[in-house]
Amino acid sequence: MTIEKLSIIIPAYNEGNTIHLILDKIKSVKLIDNIQKELIIVNDYSKDNTEQAIMDYQLANPDLNIQYYKHEFNKGKGATLHTGIAKATGDYLIIQDADLEYDPNEYNDLLKPICAGFADVVYGSRFMGSNPHRILFFWHTIGNRWLTFLSNMFSNLNLTDMETCYKLMDTKIIQSIKLTEQRFGFEPEVTQKIARVPKIRIYEVGISYYGRTYEDGKKIGWKDGVRAIYCILKYGLFGVK
Repeated sequence: MTIEKLSIIIPAYNEGNTIHLILDKIKSVKLIDNIQKELIIVNDYSKDNTEQAIMDYQLANPDLNIQYYKHEFNKGKGATLHTGIAKATGDYLIIQDADLEYDPNEYNDLLKPICAGFADVVYGSRFMGSNPHRILFFWHTIGNRWLTFLSNMFSNLNLTDMETCYKLMDTKIIQSIKLTEQRFGFEPEVTQKIARVPKIRIYEVGISYYGRTYEDGKKIGWKDGVRAIYCILKYGLFGVK
């Protein structure tokens, strides 16, 4: 499988102090098979200096293909990803949070099953493999595993980490799917809908995870878990398109 370009979709909300760090990491990664990178940053109406930080980074790194978009009001992470997916021009795309919880050095691990011709979609699992994982919240871990189990019941998949940020997808396939969830319902919705694509080949590889605490800026809470359950039932059990 020949891939010429990978689109890296980066939703950003109030990440002005750290977004240059993740961009540095992405820039330093050399992708296998000389795959080129397209960075699509979508600013979801940040209240801090996120926009200025991105503009400064663009000026300082003209060799890096950065496409910048912004919302005129806050729409939520799901809506931000919808914008990024629609703008992607790469053969494949991957989602990259603007914080430092996920390591871009592992893009190649996710790309390998694609380049070998085995997969159309690859999920990066925080719960498999021997890569380092920061030890944080017990109930978050239980919640993630339970949501993945519930999702698997209706998608008939055998994922270990449905809620992972790292989802590497065929751009044409994901752009052909109607996505509606505006906030943190994106993960269960996209998983249920991808699972219904005829003959889709979904793989999973182990990744590391450098989780943030709420003091560090972590934004997801229990209400997002409730919404995830609703979305699993809506798009899985009832098959809403």
